[in-house]
Amino acid sequence: MSEPLLVEQRGAVVVVSINDPPYNRMSLAFMDALDTLVSKLEHDDSVRAVVVTGAGERNFSVGMDLKELPRGIEAKGGADALFDQRLRVLSTIENMGKPWIATLFGYCLGGGLELPLACHFRLAAEEGAQIGLPEMHLGTVPAWGGSARLARRVGRDRAIDMILRAKTISGPEALRIGLVNEVWPNSELKARAIQLAEELAGMPRLAVRGMLRCLVGSETKTLAESLRDERDAVHATWNTPDQIEGIAAFLQKRKPAFN
Repeated sequence: MSEPLLVEQRGAVVVVSINDPPYNRMSLAFMDALDTLVSKLEHDDSVRAVVVTGAGERNFSVGMDLKELPRGIEAKGGADALFDQRLRVLSTIENMGKPWIATLFGYCLGGGLELPLACHFRLAAEEGAQIGLPEMHLGTVPAWGGSARLARRVGRDRAIDMILRAKTISGPEALRIGLVNEVWPNSELKARAIQLAEELAGMPRLAVRGMLRCLVGSETKTLAESLRDERDAVHATWNTPDQIEGIAAFLQKRKPAFN
């Protein structure tokens, strides 16, 4: 059997590929492997940004492999335990303090949208993407945080429309409603994601981490909490080598060399 996910490190950038082409189902083995990998990346200072994509050129992911659901519930000791693992992994990605970038192309359904929703950047294909949470067609609802995160990304009314109608949308439509940051031709999508990751990896590490901690979940924070988080980020970066270099580069009218 092939590995459920592929991991390639390019300098400070790690590229993670769901490895079950052409559909890239999120198998039990995939989620266990992602769980282990996320814990490792969280504590690896050599990794500054992560790209998550699907193997091949056809689909990002059709989501969970439903044929494995009964076995997964039995193995994990119940449905709640199975879904709790997924919620925990996605929460770790979202709160890691390192930017994650997802590429949305072909089918991005169910878990294949819920994983990108936990990422900090989403890039979609210009043509052929089918993005949605179609669980209503299965007689159920999103279970990996999809409804909560989708509503925060595109607003309550659009989330209601997409979820209750089991609606899929294209890459350009996802850009129009604010679900993705950029749209690119399919042939350029993965390369652009890596380029963006390299750009982010070149930013000052403590400043990136501080801002992600300020901004992730800011929708539910009070203004006082957000201001306190921002001040904590200021303290964490003040008089660090990167902050000193950034100010020196500005005064000397040159590009900063962080880290």
